[in-house]
Amino acid sequence: MAKGLNKVMLIGHLGNDPERRETASGQTVVNFTVATSENFKDSSGNLQERTEWHRIVVWGRLAEICHQYLKKGRQVYIEGRLQTRSWDDSKSGEKKYATEIVCTDMQMLGSGRDSGGGMSEPSYGQERPSYQPRQQRPEPSSGGFDTRPSSGSMPEMEKDDLPF
Repeated sequence: MAKGLNKVMLIGHLGNDPERRETASGQTVVNFTVATSENFKDSSGNLQERTEWHRIVVWGRLAEICHQYLKKGRQVYIEGRLQTRSWDDSKSGEKKYATEIVCTDMQMLGSGRDSGGGMSEPSYGQERPSYQPRQQRPEPSSGGFDTRPSSGSMPEMEKDDLPF
């Protein structure tokens, strides 16, 4: 029988600066939230936006990296697993639950300018990387490069250049 799969992949923006702590054993742990948004049309045809907030927990060396480089508003890719913790509330005596994403991989997205400015939309005036076509690959039969003249417009994309 196959094992289960517990995997989460998110792309969103940090809702707060990472908070760093150390456990009694000296292990580093960092907590922060990530907001993800989706757009949809309601029954009246109006465009709506729904934001979901995710609690992120990061351990060890990756936690130190997150604490050092991530700031509120920064766009980030998070990969990890879901984990639910439970505890007894000392005030009410009730059992409380929290579902978190234990991060195992993190990639910073966007530019460094995305951080620190809150959750604003990116400015279209920011520098964007320009499209640089890949050099033509040699044909296996000819051994040379494609020497067709360029028309000055955007080059045709090869199958390997497609992002999907």
